[in-house]
Amino acid sequence: MYQPPVDLSTSPNKWIEYLSSGDNRHALPMFTSLLNTVCAYDPVGLGLPYNHLIFSDTLEPLVDAALQILIVTLDHDTSHGDESLLQTGTHENLFINYLSRIHRDEDFGFVLRGFTRLLNNPLVQTYLPNSTKKVQFHQELLVFFWKMCDYNKKFLYYVLKSSDVLEILVPILYHLNDSRADQSRVGLMHIGVFIILLLSGERNFGVRLNKPYTATIPMDIPVFTGTHADLLITVFHKIITTGHQRLQPLFDCLLTILVNVSPYLKTLSMVASTKLLHLLEAFSTPWFLFSSPTNHHLVFFLLEIFNNIIQYQFDGNSNLVYTIIRKRQVFHSLASLPSDYGAIAKSLTKRGHKHLPTGQTEHVETPSMEGSKPALPAEPGTLKATLPDTPGIEKMTGQESAHMSVDLDELTGQVTLNGSEPPPQQQSQTQHPKETPSQSNTPKSPSQNSNSAGRWVPTSDWVNSWKGKLPLQTIMRLLQVLVPQVEKICIDKGLTDESEILKFLQHGTLVGLLPVPHPILIRKYQANAGTTTWFRTYMWGVIYLRNVDPPIWYDTDVKLFEIQRV
Repeated sequence: MYQPPVDLSTSPNKWIEYLSSGDNRHALPMFTSLLNTVCAYDPVGLGLPYNHLIFSDTLEPLVDAALQILIVTLDHDTSHGDESLLQTGTHENLFINYLSRIHRDEDFGFVLRGFTRLLNNPLVQTYLPNSTKKVQFHQELLVFFWKMCDYNKKFLYYVLKSSDVLEILVPILYHLNDSRADQSRVGLMHIGVFIILLLSGERNFGVRLNKPYTATIPMDIPVFTGTHADLLITVFHKIITTGHQRLQPLFDCLLTILVNVSPYLKTLSMVASTKLLHLLEAFSTPWFLFSSPTNHHLVFFLLEIFNNIIQYQFDGNSNLVYTIIRKRQVFHSLASLPSDYGAIAKSLTKRGHKHLPTGQTEHVETPSMEGSKPALPAEPGTLKATLPDTPGIEKMTGQESAHMSVDLDELTGQVTLNGSEPPPQQQSQTQHPKETPSQSNTPKSPSQNSNSAGRWVPTSDWVNSWKGKLPLQTIMRLLQVLVPQVEKICIDKGLTDESEILKFLQHGTLVGLLPVPHPILIRKYQANAGTTTWFRTYMWGVIYLRNVDPPIWYDTDVKLFEIQRV
């Protein structure tokens, strides 16, 4: 066994050098054998209850080893750009070459069925407890699925055009929800979110989320009747509000995913609508906004989600519209956010227990929700050196217009709001296509530059630099039109029932009353050196920990971890 170097261009991976080098005539049979072994494996077999307790499964260790060898040999260095995609050092990686050239639908179907069967296996519930065999290599499967989608775009598109993509999404959401409070599974949280971010960059994924969801997997989330989009929002809300504080770097990714799919969500349940408004309410409190130089980015993402749904899917989203009207004070408070020094200082002294953590050193308790277990604070030194930091969302994504027939510059140049200039986020997107709106909207304040080594000190100039760019026009126009109508019908008809108000909103329209629809912008994942290093470290960490019994690393030179006493 071999520890991979940080820079594969100077010292090629020996696994790849031997198994997938150009002069190895066994490379193709080896690759196809490994792929067939993994994707054809059915741990349930004939489906007889408790058969795995009576008969030993000799195939599982083979599949385990085949899967680990596959993900190791498909490792490569992306720091030199796209031209090195099929190269590792000076040797051609035939495994990546073969994987990228798979193109037949029947082959894609075979691979996808293997993924869905194995990813859903641990989630299968029967009337007889523990009656079916459960495999434990879901982390390796997720790494392999990521590599399959990354190296073979035709496979990614095949997955997205099939409703089977939801059979991949549901087990990922299950693992995310189940792992959110366990700091030993922070790597699993990251790869699950990265995969969904990759999928969300394609329109078909957002469209597929409208398929009704039938709860068949036990998850500690509120019961709802709705779609897979409702499930996605509910699980993400759970991660943000009850996950441990080391997950905060993922908040931008989670909200970016919701922004990407929001223009295609035809109808949200009341549960999901309430969750979205709760996130905005929590993130828009002055204390939270002023306590970090980047927290306001989350508000920009959430407002973009609301704007996309209102502008493109208003007719079917009466639940969300009703929730916005009911929580309208959140938007009014955001529009009138104080920016004077006294108000900033006063807000920072009101550090309550109901706010979300800000990522600072001390831990802020958040109340557990819907009966879930509260997250435990991180112990000093725990897992600190296990995985490298993931890059910011602006380095992981690049923006694309969803209107592929029209140039992005033309679209952003045409958009106006009530005769004014184009909104700031669209101006900045034209000039800086690889930045997120929230970041491109936010110039650095003097205090941020000069005091970066010390404690963050917000200033009035800093607040005013982004406050005026909050995209509130669409929502404020909606409230201006609908709130008087709802109040009038409630008074005239004496309505107090929520369902009657929802019926009224279902038949309402805002055609011609809202600002000109903004262009749909999708933030697609882009390969970068940061995530490549992260995946490599995570992959070897998983392999190391999955092979400690028997102790194959004992008395070897493999040293992936260092234990430090605290």
